[in-house]
Amino acid sequence: MNQKIGIDAGGSLIKLAYEERGQMHVKTYSMEEMDQLLHWLQFISPEATLFLTGGKSGYLQSVVRHRNHQIDEFEATAEGTRFLLKQEKNRFDEDFILVSIGTGTSIYHVTANTHERLLGSGIGGGTLMGLGHLITGKSDFHELVDLATEGSYTGSNLLIRDIYAPNEPPLLGHLTAANFGKAHLNKDATKADHMAGLIELIGETLILLSTQAANAEQVGRVVFAGSTLNGNEPLKDVLRRFQDMLSYEPIFLEKGAYAGAIGALMV
Repeated sequence: MNQKIGIDAGGSLIKLAYEERGQMHVKTYSMEEMDQLLHWLQFISPEATLFLTGGKSGYLQSVVRHRNHQIDEFEATAEGTRFLLKQEKNRFDEDFILVSIGTGTSIYHVTANTHERLLGSGIGGGTLMGLGHLITGKSDFHELVDLATEGSYTGSNLLIRDIYAPNEPPLLGHLTAANFGKAHLNKDATKADHMAGLIELIGETLILLSTQAANAEQVGRVVFAGSTLNGNEPLKDVLRRFQDMLSYEPIFLEKGAYAGAIGALMV
């Protein structure tokens, strides 16, 4: 029986973390699966104490029957990420920039003992789902990501080389000049190309923000976490791509989507 359960209730997903026999276990429910979540909590751990964090934690607090405590979301996310860095990467006491990509994105400076939220962006998983639906008519996260892998952002984005053609560009020609800048011009572009362009827009925006934060704080390591990265290799590829140009070390965590839930359990 689980005596403590950490729950990160975000705008789209509810993530759970709990320890059992010395092992950390995690689960995910969508907001539409609230009844299943409440049934699981009542059936498996009716006596557990819940440690709640995230934007929807107040609502969850109003519907659960369990003893519960509210945990600061920023503190939980930072603490959970520290734990995962030690567990998954064997890295201790290093400063890093944390980029938590959920429905939107928050960017933190985290040290061994402190954390500070530096900035945020409305670009994140909600952008992927909302614009992805407008582009394709689909509403399944994994279907949208799979479609992006089939396309090329060069069919949708206006590149530096497109502007200067047929002459040589003064900058690297493969860089984006305008996201979706030729979506209305290239009649051969597919929905897959536009989805690849959308992934590119999200990744480019977040890498620019996070590396600016890293430079300001004089930190080289950037840890990317959050549920938007789950099974999302196209987005991870974009977040890795600019290392030589911007001089940062990208770190991805296997259980990074659960940093808030794990941190809530540990704070």
